[in-house]
Amino acid sequence: MTEFFKTSGLAVGYNGKALIRDIDLALERGGVLTLIGPNGSGKSTILKTVARQLAAVRGTVAIDGSPLSAMSAKELAKKQAVVLTDRIRPELLSVREIVSLGRYPYTDMVGRLTAEDRRIVSDALALVSVSELAERDFATLSDGQKQRVILARALAQQPELLVLDEPTAFLDIKHKTELLCLLRSLARERGMTVIMSLHEIDLAAKASDLLLCVRGETIAAFGTPDEVMQKLPIEELYDLKKGSYNAAFGSVELEKINGKPRVFVISGNGFGIPVMRRLQRERVPFAAGILFENDVDAAVAASLASECVIAAAFEPITDATFERARALMLSCERVIDAGTPIGTLNGHNGKLIDTAREKGLLSEY
Repeated sequence: MTEFFKTSGLAVGYNGKALIRDIDLALERGGVLTLIGPNGSGKSTILKTVARQLAAVRGTVAIDGSPLSAMSAKELAKKQAVVLTDRIRPELLSVREIVSLGRYPYTDMVGRLTAEDRRIVSDALALVSVSELAERDFATLSDGQKQRVILARALAQQPELLVLDEPTAFLDIKHKTELLCLLRSLARERGMTVIMSLHEIDLAAKASDLLLCVRGETIAAFGTPDEVMQKLPIEELYDLKKGSYNAAFGSVELEKINGKPRVFVISGNGFGIPVMRRLQRERVPFAAGILFENDVDAAVAASLASECVIAAAFEPITDATFERARALMLSCERVIDAGTPIGTLNGHNGKLIDTAREKGLLSEY
């Protein structure tokens, strides 16, 4: 691996006191690294050290083989652009003028912009979809618009390394996805290396080549999203007690309502998910079945249902599994048919529906 960004024995903190130590990272050019972890875990401290806004307590940070400590401010500005959570408060500057600040590492002594500089500024505005705001007073923008303008300023620097602290903060879902797609595109097509922090775990896993889990005095896990999710469950990283995280779907479920099931849900193929989530919201303990182990409903039921009856994937449901589901169903107060089509493999679920109807247990969703 050709290491473009590297830290060795890095310890970060304040006033010479290390809060997080033993940070040893290596990232290829064009890679995307995302820091995840609880609030206050030190993600921003690491990023500020990488951005040279904080001095390292010990260890080194290098870009393309050159230590940050050996670079002049202008050299570093040509290599690296930074978007942190600190909000700038410019007076009477337009959006275009804000983005133009990104060209100052390349301008002459009086900061004059060339035609090429102005073209680069216009391209940066277009990349983050704020061209129509170019002549607006920056102070009049919404927080989400300001976030995109500050990103455009960073892109106007044409950095090799882009450092972002919570870049999706204040953005709606449209602009979150557009931003992350843009970062992936910049990484793959332009070879820009990206280091950022995100609170959206699902997006972090989907947008990143590598994840860094920050918790405690040392790094909790580092590797590809698949490696990290296997090594360190999200529930453990965030000390999640009131819910669960499904790494396969990238979804969070709220806490399971435990207790003797009052409702039996017959479902499959995704039909039962809205039913199960509604019962969870209403705080009704329920059982679910008969579900094949590879069914999407089975994954949600494992997080929300008090009890589940699971059958082997790609096999007909056995009589023993049916009898277990039937007994559990008859112990409930009512049964909900979520509407899953009945076919050859799940024919026993049709028998459960017939039994529930005969016993007067079948109710509408």
